[in-house]
Amino acid sequence: MVLLECPNCGARNVAEFRYGGELKPRPAQPMAGSEESWVDFVFMKQNKLGLQAEWWYHRAGCGIWFMAERHTKSNQVVKTYRWQPAEKAS
Repeated sequence: MVLLECPNCGARNVAEFRYGGELKPRPAQPMAGSEESWVDFVFMKQNKLGLQAEWWYHRAGCGIWFMAERHTKSNQVVKTYRWQPAEKAS
């Protein structure tokens, strides 16, 4: 059984979760960009080898979205944590 650590509930069977995709910065003004840039943001993935930050959803548990840092070759999850918005520079 593969376990994934929910930041709220602890270690659970990975079948309780839904993969939400890799973390990508959202365009600051998506409506101002071209259609091609929006298509790239939504559909194109980096698919890199190594450590990757990803979205995960605990669908059969507490219902939170959280981040996991997972190595794409070994499938080892290094850490999980709640997402925090980046602070804006003033």
